[in-house]
Amino acid sequence: MSVLFDRIALIGIGLIGSSLAHDIRRLGLTKEIVVATRSADTLKRAEELGLGDRYTTSSADAVRDADLIIVSVPVGASESVAKEIAGSLKPGAIVTDVGSTKASVIAQMQPHMPDTVHFIPGHPLAGTEKSGPDAGFPGLFEGRWCIFTPVAGTAETALKRLRGFWEALGSKVDEMDAEHHDKVLAIVSHLPHIIAYNIVGTADDLETVTESEVIKYSASGFRDFTRLAASDPTMWRDVCLHNRDAILEMLARFSEDLAYLQRAIRWGEGDKIFELFTRTRAIRRSIVQAGQDVDAPDFGRPHALDKK
Repeated sequence: MSVLFDRIALIGIGLIGSSLAHDIRRLGLTKEIVVATRSADTLKRAEELGLGDRYTTSSADAVRDADLIIVSVPVGASESVAKEIAGSLKPGAIVTDVGSTKASVIAQMQPHMPDTVHFIPGHPLAGTEKSGPDAGFPGLFEGRWCIFTPVAGTAETALKRLRGFWEALGSKVDEMDAEHHDKVLAIVSHLPHIIAYNIVGTADDLETVTESEVIKYSASGFRDFTRLAASDPTMWRDVCLHNRDAILEMLARFSEDLAYLQRAIRWGEGDKIFELFTRTRAIRRSIVQAGQDVDAPDFGRPHALDKK
């Protein structure tokens, strides 16, 4: 793989930032990686892991002479980062982000971006429930989608360069407008996480079932919800606050559908229940056929008999 950018600055070094560092290094996509994060402890750990070539707690210092800047912070911190780096950006640099909400990030960052740089909001649809610099690993973006939501007047040459970067990481790249992105992600990502947090919270609040029983007898359904509910609280708080309208719209739709199912169960309408479960089962098959998951029992988890 050839060098795509002479210097890449990574602002934020959590799961996404550290995974980017691993892949950029592994694939030789730059001559220098500069890592910036506000926490001195996190920065020290990033250095211990060898994630960059230079380390700083100053985002402004990190972006000087950088050709590509990737902002990987909770979406609520986007504006403060944009303000800090605005005066230090090199003319012609590409500034992108990895935030899960796009209309809010654009509203926060675009007003502070100089006309001399290319601001291209982005969102790689990849991640785990882990967080911090130790959570990153090479190959996280392989076979995953990365969505761009370009603002008006974005140069095609800059889009092509950034597309080439994500494709070098193994990602498939798509483009859509920010509002549509936020509605799509509200249903495929944000709503499932919110439901997971709520279900696990409900189990924690139950008085008739002890916490030890919930943990001891966790069947796969509840166990899988806890994986989503273990995600970074700061990140998901910000997602809720910064994609509020789309999330509330999807929550309203979900509440209506849940009420329909509740009525069907109450009145013993087995045909309605069966029709819903049959229709939703087909969605799972479509996801597997699209290559977004594997058709392995229990999501491919190892079991006792598998080890013999």
